[in-house]
Amino acid sequence: MKEEKKATRQSYGEALAELGEENEKIVVLDADLSSATKTSIFAKKEPERFLDMGIAEADMLGTSAGLATCGKIPYASTFAVFSAGRAYDQIRTSICYPKLNVKICATHSGITVGEDGATHQMLEDISLMRTLPNMTVMCTSDDIQTKWAVKEISKINGPVYLRLARLSTNIIYEEGEKFEIGKAVQIGEGTDATVFATGVTVQEALKAKEELEKNGINIRVVDIHTIKPIDVDMIVKCAKETKKLISIEDHNIIGGLGSAISEVLTQYEPKKLIRLGINDTFGKSGNAEELMKYYGITSKNIVENVCKDDKSE
Repeated sequence: MKEEKKATRQSYGEALAELGEENEKIVVLDADLSSATKTSIFAKKEPERFLDMGIAEADMLGTSAGLATCGKIPYASTFAVFSAGRAYDQIRTSICYPKLNVKICATHSGITVGEDGATHQMLEDISLMRTLPNMTVMCTSDDIQTKWAVKEISKINGPVYLRLARLSTNIIYEEGEKFEIGKAVQIGEGTDATVFATGVTVQEALKAKEELEKNGINIRVVDIHTIKPIDVDMIVKCAKETKKLISIEDHNIIGGLGSAISEVLTQYEPKKLIRLGINDTFGKSGNAEELMKYYGITSKNIVENVCKDDKSE
């Protein structure tokens, strides 16, 4: 993991501008937040294919559906709380039901939105999006992975929800790293525990891995960048090969990554999963890093749970 940091929303904007040059079918829509979502980078390069819909998220998603029926590939962006929340009906009925080729790229997800507070900290979007038929749900962890995802989702036909963050995170992967939609990335071969992570929490899992190695404890980190379809084979493999299973996410523990993993374990390889995340509550206004500590989604919390002597296991 490198010292260099970048927010995945910035990576999104940069990759989107590159994609626009490569594919004339790409059109981008935003809801009066292009400077924050970074779609402004695309707008400067391809102004004739950029639509600022104003503060009208439902209209933006409905228009995206219409453009998709005309053969365009719309990328629609706003904050996660507005895309998954305010425009849920349009996503469900106008995009997922007819399985239209719309890419919903939502920035400013989770409590790491920080000072904007509880009303803007979307902690339920993974839950909402992964229950929708035909929807692919992704949450990327760094600059390299995000740029790959932005371009890769243009190649699949159907709705995609790509979850992006406001917070700058460490660059984890090297240029040219190979990823595949629906296939998680295993980092390390440790057998003492598996830590499943997604988005901004992957860096925390890797920090915990380094800290635990100092004490002779070897874990593996699994970066689940695709939450739907989830990598069943990887989850089962790790359940069989490691002593303890932990999930960590910047999302409500109900319905998110931990729930998705639990569903797999229940069906294929019953085993206890310790779920770290927002424990069924709303967020608070504050510094992003401090909020991660407050809600228990840091490397320290992972280390404590790996080292905990759980007699019930």
